[in-house]
Amino acid sequence: MDGIHDVGGKQGFGRVKPTTDELPFEYDWEGRMFGIFLAVTRSSVWSLVGNVDKFRFTREQLPPVEYLTRPYFDQWYRSLAAMFLGSGLVTANELATGRSAQTGPPLGKPMSAGDVAAARNKIARFDREYRDAPRFAVGDRACASLIGKPGHTRLPQYVRGHSGVVVQFHGAHVVPDENAQGRPVAEPLYTVAFELAELFPEQRGSSDTVHLDLWERYLEPIK
Repeated sequence: MDGIHDVGGKQGFGRVKPTTDELPFEYDWEGRMFGIFLAVTRSSVWSLVGNVDKFRFTREQLPPVEYLTRPYFDQWYRSLAAMFLGSGLVTANELATGRSAQTGPPLGKPMSAGDVAAARNKIARFDREYRDAPRFAVGDRACASLIGKPGHTRLPQYVRGHSGVVVQFHGAHVVPDENAQGRPVAEPLYTVAFELAELFPEQRGSSDTVHLDLWERYLEPIK
């Protein structure tokens, strides 16, 4: 989605000031929100609500001023609440009161505290079967599409229209653009290396590169 959230490469937001002693959460409620999100996405009802790409797309639709001023995890709350309302699993009154007024779908047995660490470290595969031949091979030059489309996308604006080199092929993975709309369509996924000076001319002479994982639909061959 081409909106206020796509701030990569844009000026005017001040310098990034990293800290070495920053806590995971500034306030206790943020950690609780993170825990609620993990509990929801790992439960059997998550498929009734949406998926991670729909969650991102929902968050991207916050009004620009709210997106830039609301705390990060407050955006998570608003997005998750909107998804639950939209799915019909909760009502506005239930959200306002914090009390359930209806019987929801069974959630299954909660995970025990002892199983949390194992679940966090569990390795999962996300690649999908793909019968067609990939359009690009490692070493090919490709150009990021310049044309924006409505809806969710993982193609940042600052790379559009610029060329890079395919340095890795990851097989086929679900395309976020489609998955946000409930269509789990899989396409080839590549890592493409862009010279920093190609993306930002003021960095002329730099030997640095920016690596982006991009789906095949985002790329055009260079003839």
